[in-house]
Amino acid sequence: MPHAVERLLATVREWFGRPESNAEYIEAARSIETWTVRDAQGEVVGVLLVDRHFAHVAEVHLIVVERTLQGRGVGKALVAALEQDARERGVARLEVKTLGASDSNPEYARTRQFHESVGFLPLEETELWGEDTPCLIMVKPLAAL
Repeated sequence: MPHAVERLLATVREWFGRPESNAEYIEAARSIETWTVRDAQGEVVGVLLVDRHFAHVAEVHLIVVERTLQGRGVGKALVAALEQDARERGVARLEVKTLGASDSNPEYARTRQFHESVGFLPLEETELWGEDTPCLIMVKPLAAL
């Protein structure tokens, strides 16, 4: 799956333009839980990587969709599949981190809008990634704790 992640990241450089971060995502695809959407020819067109830190939470480590298919339900299908699996496993919360709104990047405004459209709620903006890269933590409640 690392090759598919690398190929997809290259189609959306305005979101994924940091080579060191991309290398980390590509390496993560070798070892962490991976969900995919494939087209009719079997080509991977969307990838979601998942971290499971605790039994009650699953974190979207990466979600990336082929540029030409964005806005066509691929990302929503990935999140819906993860959500169904998470509920079956008794997970109470999904989490995702993204660039916070205090950074004016228009692509990440679209990213936050996507996450909100599938039920994630902003929880906190932090300096987790450094002073110049505001990290917005978003959560999606699935069940009461």
